[in-house]
Amino acid sequence: MDRKKLVLLVGALVIAIGTALIARSMFAGAAAPQAQAAQAVPKGPKVLVAQRALPVGTIITADAIGFQLWPGEMVADAYFVEGESDMTRLLGTVVRHPITAGQPVTQGSLVSPGDSGFLAAALGPGMRAVTVPVSAKTGVAGFVFPGDRVDIMLTQTVNGVEGPPLNASETILRNLRVLATDQSTTQEVVEGKTVVRETRTVTLEVTPKIAEKIAVAETVGTLSLSLRSLADSQSELEQVLARGDIVIPDDATPEEEEKLLRQAMAKPSDARGSFATGGDVSRFQRSSVPPQTAPRTADRSTEAPRGIPGVPMPAAETRTIPSGPIVRVTRGQETSVVPVGKTR
Repeated sequence: MDRKKLVLLVGALVIAIGTALIARSMFAGAAAPQAQAAQAVPKGPKVLVAQRALPVGTIITADAIGFQLWPGEMVADAYFVEGESDMTRLLGTVVRHPITAGQPVTQGSLVSPGDSGFLAAALGPGMRAVTVPVSAKTGVAGFVFPGDRVDIMLTQTVNGVEGPPLNASETILRNLRVLATDQSTTQEVVEGKTVVRETRTVTLEVTPKIAEKIAVAETVGTLSLSLRSLADSQSELEQVLARGDIVIPDDATPEEEEKLLRQAMAKPSDARGSFATGGDVSRFQRSSVPPQTAPRTADRSTEAPRGIPGVPMPAAETRTIPSGPIVRVTRGQETSVVPVGKTR
């Protein structure tokens, strides 16, 4: 290779290397502003927003709301701003107007305990609030808090004329929402831990018919609360959907479908539930209702009872009849019993 060709080859190599370096610097310079723009932090304060959809009557809990960055020019005076508002003071308040997920919570959308119409705002449309007396034994030892859902069990003793009474317990109501314990609608938290206290009364959200049943049940026996699992409502909802009890229109929007499912999960039930008797837990207890009238005796009286003409005598007031074959003879409006033989 002569000297001239060698110089040309070295020159071409230098030009290629220079071109590559220039192209690299150009691409690096174009990518730098993009990376800087991606890492830019939005400017503005943090405002309180809903972490999920909050329909009317929702009791605010710690997982329902949270602070989120918000553009400064869009912050309104009604918003709760971090540093200016204490979120813990809002726990236990009730949603007055529906709030969608991600929407800022305004001061007018919440009702605080003690305010006019607080309990009425906590109730769903057509629902009622009733108070049930409880104790540490019947109230799940104080582990029932506002927002939980419970079942109600009725325990009673059924007496009869013969034999020991029947002890029985049955679940009469299911999926009732707890509105308040005593006069509190919040969970007291100290150093990050929920304080468990024995309560004397529990206020529940029910339908008008269920309210009547609770009033009667209090006179029949003892009422006890049974705390429901959070997964129970979902499993029961799946059963309701499988049976076709909920009809969701084909053209329903996701919001409408969510509303229908939410209403179905929150609906209390007064259908007959399970029950247990004394015979289910002990062989020495009864498993059926004792007789309510006295059995027949060995009375040999042949005199028929006489009552008001035309009005049959109640079974509990009639006299015992003789053993053996008998014939009932009716004369006018009176019926008498005549024995026709003796038992061998």
